[in-house]
Amino acid sequence: MMVRSGSSVLRLGTLIVAALSLLLSSSGTGWPQSAPPTLGLQEQGPQAAPPPSTPAPSSPASGEENPGLIHEMGKLFDKLPSILPPIKSPSETLDDLSRLAKPSAMISGRAVCPVSANGAPDCKPAADQLCQSKGYKEGRSLNTDSAEKCSAKVLIPGRQRKPDDCRTDTVVTSALCQN
Repeated sequence: MMVRSGSSVLRLGTLIVAALSLLLSSSGTGWPQSAPPTLGLQEQGPQAAPPPSTPAPSSPASGEENPGLIHEMGKLFDKLPSILPPIKSPSETLDDLSRLAKPSAMISGRAVCPVSANGAPDCKPAADQLCQSKGYKEGRSLNTDSAEKCSAKVLIPGRQRKPDDCRTDTVVTSALCQN
């Protein structure tokens, strides 16, 4: 069985655990419980009475089936293909990725990200600008670089630095461009 991603594995594991807990809780009879091991230690004082033994499960009547845990899990795995979406083969997955990647290209360059109203850099317009300069329609930022730019005033000896003397510019250095 091939699994698509980590979230699919998590869903499959959750499904199996839920089914097992449902099977064990609804069966009415569980595995017999035994006394905890003594590990070679002896208790001091009066001996406790041994726990009452659990009665053996009754044998099924003729014609009835008394499935065990393994049988029930087998039935669950038989139902999995109808529960989970179909899983693609590696070649189908590569074909899909190739189809998506054909009209796109990775472009390198430099485009400054404008600062949004909340003060954070917005690099989508910069990625679009970088891609449009190479003949593509739009782009998505893959890599950015940040640098602090200061005015020449900070170089004056003895002058106190003010908050607006420097700013941080963020630049898109590579983008994934598409038509």
